[in-house]
Amino acid sequence: MRPDDDAAEVEEANARFYRAFESLEIAEMDAVWSHRDDVRCIHPGWCLLSGWDTVRQSWAAIFKGSREMRFILSHVDVHVTGDLAWVTCTENILSHARGQVAVTSLLATNVFERRGGEWLMTHHHASHTLPSPPAGGA
Repeated sequence: MRPDDDAAEVEEANARFYRAFESLEIAEMDAVWSHRDDVRCIHPGWCLLSGWDTVRQSWAAIFKGSREMRFILSHVDVHVTGDLAWVTCTENILSHARGQVAVTSLLATNVFERRGGEWLMTHHHASHTLPSPPAGGA
């Protein structure tokens, strides 16, 4: 398989993750994640979650408290090295939860591992962005 093909597959795996998120269906999220003990997830403002059972419980809690979630991704950057890949992107989110509508942008890193020919998520980390770069920063 060519590197461009791998990158396209990883970009599609990343898109599947966000479609699963938008669906607010735990079965959809189950399908995009690896179910191993070494998976990790960091939601904005949360501590590090380790292992599929804990990560899955976090998604179930998020879905239970949300009525709607829509993503527009920007600055999507895909890197593939063998059977490991990562995507960095900006999540531009419209959400409706607990009676409030919110629009926010988060920076995300999504890590995928190719297992049995399929790219599965092994790590998701999303965090809030600063309104502008720090002085002297990037």
